[in-house]
Amino acid sequence: MLLKIFKYQNTIISRYLLSNLAVFFFAITFIIVLIVFGNQFVLTAQESISFGIPIKELMPLVGFNMLRDIPIILTLSLFLSIIITISQLYKNSEAVVMNSIGLGDKNFMNLIKPIVFFTFIIIFYLTIFAVPWAKQQKSYAEDETVNASEFSFITEGKFESFKNGEIIFYASESKVNDIVGEQNMEEIFIYALDNESSVIILASEAKKYTNAQNDSIYLRLKNGTRYEGLPGSENINILNFEKYDLEVVSGDVQKSISSFSEIEEKNTIDLLREGGLKANAEIQWRISQPISVLILSIFGVFLGKTSPRTGKGINLIIGIVVFMLYNNALLVAKSAIENDRLSPLIGMWSIHLLLLLILIIFYQFRKGKVAYFVDKIAFFNFKEKNHV
Repeated sequence: MLLKIFKYQNTIISRYLLSNLAVFFFAITFIIVLIVFGNQFVLTAQESISFGIPIKELMPLVGFNMLRDIPIILTLSLFLSIIITISQLYKNSEAVVMNSIGLGDKNFMNLIKPIVFFTFIIIFYLTIFAVPWAKQQKSYAEDETVNASEFSFITEGKFESFKNGEIIFYASESKVNDIVGEQNMEEIFIYALDNESSVIILASEAKKYTNAQNDSIYLRLKNGTRYEGLPGSENINILNFEKYDLEVVSGDVQKSISSFSEIEEKNTIDLLREGGLKANAEIQWRISQPISVLILSIFGVFLGKTSPRTGKGINLIIGIVVFMLYNNALLVAKSAIENDRLSPLIGMWSIHLLLLLILIIFYQFRKGKVAYFVDKIAFFNFKEKNHV
């Protein structure tokens, strides 16, 4: 049985169909990847400017996000390329000739099996192994660049805003120790809000360090003055200090950042061992993506069948709508499982079964068998019987 499934017909028609499908598949994938990459790059550049971090430090995040989105991109690309390939055969009347020699929908499904199963294996590997790893690495990268090292890339001689404007920081000189990752600064100016009270701190030196006991990040200021209140007001407090520690990131935030207990970041084996609603929902989501490739490939063959009189692009629009509804239905089912509103036994499997049922009905309707059975039902049969 398995040998029959993976058996490939090496004929002129199969090579012609597969070559056209491969061209459309790679072209659509390239276009979608280019759009997604451009969007991710722009968001990364904005984030880099917002946090004052060199863009090269955030570029790994773009790669991890791209790897995370590759399964959906490949699924959509293959689905659309099958629709376009089959519809081109009908537009050029090539499929009509193929139908006349006995090549129908089943044969088309059989001919595109190599690319479909190859894509299925790639997406299965990505969703089960690569994507969870990419999400975990993204968390580590964010921890090292955006969060834990929020003050590691101070640009000397420039006012910079942090924590949504709650802290304004200035350092005339800044040097980073590459060995321990610390940053030493000189001639410091800080404006901050402390319980809605304005605080201005001037210091000759500053050094960022992490408290090992509570994991909080501090700026250790030396030889400076702290002004609480606005200059000229009656309630201004002035404090001269030799050493003053200013907390910039709390230990609780650090712990939440460095905690990698998110379900989406765990590998599949750990999820199977853990169990629970969220683990069940994540496992079903990972398995559902490669399954959707097989189901949408069959749907693509049916949607690709058109006539020369059919408007251009109608089947593509229908295909995109089907893909969006299918993918969103899976996401809704995933959320319902996580919130204990849907049994994991029903879960996302019901969405796949529903689409398969629609495919069967659609196929039977195309073959005229649905109309035949409906005509046999007396309730729908309004034809008058003439007796001789």
